[in-house]
Amino acid sequence: MWISFAGIFFLLLALGLIWLGRNRLKGWFAGIVSLLAYISLLVGGIIIVYIVFSGPTR
Repeated sequence: MWISFAGIFFLLLALGLIWLGRNRLKGWFAGIVSLLAYISLLVGGIIIVYIVFSGPTR
């Protein structure tokens, strides 16, 4: 259960960072924030795919 919460957290973090990088920041700092956002998107996506395809625990 906690690992799925971590996946959701990473996806929400990616959402916020992508919005911040595209709309509020400029220059190289926006690039760094966007890179962190896409990394967290990838990690969150991998966690969610693992949870979905691992199936029920019983």
